[in-house]
Amino acid sequence: MEPTPRPRKAWKQTLLRIVWHSIPFAAVTIAVLFVVLPLGRKITAQKADLAEQQAGQMKKEQSLTRVITLEMIPEELAETITLPGVAKPWKSLQVVSEVSGKIMEKNIDDGSVVNQGDILAILDKRDYQNAYDSARASYETALVNQKRFEALSEQQFITQSQVDDAQAQVKTTRAAMENAKLNLDRCTIRSPMKGIVDRSHIEVGSFLGVGDPVAKLLQIHQLKIQVGIPESDVPSVRRIKQFDMVIDALGGKTYTGQYHYLQKTSDDLARLYNLEIRLDNPGFEILPDMFVRVVVVKNRDAKGLGVPMYALVTRNNQTGVFVEDQGRVRFAPVETGFQDGWKIQIVSGLSAGEQVVVVGHRIIEDNELVQVDRRVQSMAELEQ
Repeated sequence: MEPTPRPRKAWKQTLLRIVWHSIPFAAVTIAVLFVVLPLGRKITAQKADLAEQQAGQMKKEQSLTRVITLEMIPEELAETITLPGVAKPWKSLQVVSEVSGKIMEKNIDDGSVVNQGDILAILDKRDYQNAYDSARASYETALVNQKRFEALSEQQFITQSQVDDAQAQVKTTRAAMENAKLNLDRCTIRSPMKGIVDRSHIEVGSFLGVGDPVAKLLQIHQLKIQVGIPESDVPSVRRIKQFDMVIDALGGKTYTGQYHYLQKTSDDLARLYNLEIRLDNPGFEILPDMFVRVVVVKNRDAKGLGVPMYALVTRNNQTGVFVEDQGRVRFAPVETGFQDGWKIQIVSGLSAGEQVVVVGHRIIEDNELVQVDRRVQSMAELEQ
């Protein structure tokens, strides 16, 4: 019996269904093989390139020297030295007795302020008054004799020699009278100047001989600040008209004095020339012999450019600094001037606004790329 064709037809139908249902899967597979996989490989490659570029950039940045720069801003620069000095009275005078005698009156004490002509003390005048009265009487007698002898001479009753003797006697007795008057006046001891009594040496009832001290007077409303100047600094000091000074004993207070006098001879041992500075002291705040630190400005630049001394480097026997511009540095030779503290004046080689490398300058070279971590306008900013 022959098989029927039906099962074969069913088999074909089943195969067609299988093929038909496999078409989407095949399409997806083809898309994955020809589209998705290449795209994925491309993305992966791009990510790898990006990662490599980033790593290279980071490596490059890490390899750049990190520096800090200082902007060049014109400012006042000054070369100064500080020298020790001592405050001295404007005048110091020891008053002594010019005649001998017992002190009858005393008008001063230590610290008394006196004016010129004020009475300091009075000595016993009685002996000097008697001597003056006697000398005056002799002078008046001699004056009468002179007039009488001149009248007799006109009548030729006496010789010219006798007249000359009478005239000489008048001169002699007048001189004796004036000396007696001078000694009498000296019994009143007066102040020869305005000042303050630093020390009184007398008491009422004590006896003074000629030349014995009465009082020491000081004039301290003005002071002389004495400073020893080295001979190398004499030319600079001659140009200065005023000086700043600090007195540590008064809490470091600052004063300003005026140039007064520079001695023409030096100390034989230290070779220092004594400079005197006039300083007003109206309240007597500053006392003689106080220690003073005097600031001497040797040079000044009102609009100077200064760099830290440690920023200077030497390349090819030239002294200079590294200047940064847009991440690249160049070596700039400079000419230096005077020193102001930790700064040094730049005479030539730099301009205002330029950025000078002040940190990291020891490990960089000319024309090198650098990484600027910070830009400052003063070295004080580095401490903040």
